[in-house]
Amino acid sequence: MFVLPSTGLEARLARKPSGLPTADVIAIVETPLPRPAANEVLVRNIAFRLSPTIRMMISEGAENVEGVPFPALRVGEVLREEALGEVIAAPDGHALGRGDLVLHHYGWRDYAAVPVANCLKVSRDVTDINLHLSHGWTAYAALTRGLNISHGDTVFISSAAGAIGSMAGQIARLLGADKVIGSTSTRAKADRLIRELGYDAAVIRGAGAMAGQLAKAAPQGIDAVLDSAGGEALQAAVEVARERARILVIGALSGQLDAKGTGRRAPVELDSFKLLLKKLTIRGYSADDDPDARREWDSHLGRCSAAGQIRFPHEIVRGLRHAPEALAKASRGEFFGAVLVVP
Repeated sequence: MFVLPSTGLEARLARKPSGLPTADVIAIVETPLPRPAANEVLVRNIAFRLSPTIRMMISEGAENVEGVPFPALRVGEVLREEALGEVIAAPDGHALGRGDLVLHHYGWRDYAAVPVANCLKVSRDVTDINLHLSHGWTAYAALTRGLNISHGDTVFISSAAGAIGSMAGQIARLLGADKVIGSTSTRAKADRLIRELGYDAAVIRGAGAMAGQLAKAAPQGIDAVLDSAGGEALQAAVEVARERARILVIGALSGQLDAKGTGRRAPVELDSFKLLLKKLTIRGYSADDDPDARREWDSHLGRCSAAGQIRFPHEIVRGLRHAPEALAKASRGEFFGAVLVVP
């Protein structure tokens, strides 16, 4: 029988980082369990996703940037990220009850009091409940709503070994893409993309001009680009794109993982003459703008996982006390796929 403890751990911002986050910018503290209000449930977190994009929330000046979809964090506040948890106490008369699995954005802690309205109930009927923390729905929304992937497309996915890219390549294939090419940072990651996730080819940052590598991998050109990186990957995509290719920008990791600055700028130089001649479409996109895509993806998730059609590449960090160092490693690009912390 589960006995509720009187305290739990939570991660607080100890100081604003200068450059990439290091472990000492986060303090792990023991606190009394939260007391849920009348409209809240008490959730025991099973796992939460750790992402280097949290740098945008914790760096100096984050509160002054408009349009960032994540609220800025101040020193002393508890960090936040999407988490999967089990409801252990719920108010009467609500749709949620004890034992329900929910997604919410109160990660980086053992226990959380979460407003019922901010919980998304999810099914246990999947091969691995951690699948709910994948970025599969983000990739699915971008590929179906943003890019409208169709049969026969040649698709280029930058940062293919990241949390989104490692799902996007597989989903693009399920949607009918003829060829899927990714970019990544090392030969070891490139080999895993091809061997484990069905990528046809991978180009490697720092292994020669990326545009040249991409042109060799896709001699007939690229129809659709899902860009999470910016920088050289976006430049290469424009160079190799076919006429009327679609380019969807969903991230800016070239800036977010830059050791200098705040991680909120990702300058890139593009040849506008090529944009004009090829009649390219480039636009930014957030999956949050298409919430129906999440429900649609969730309806596919159990079937795809049971049929072995989708894999969830991820690495597990056990114990909240190890999360600060894991964030430092993630910010240096040391992981493959998503990073999950199991408190």
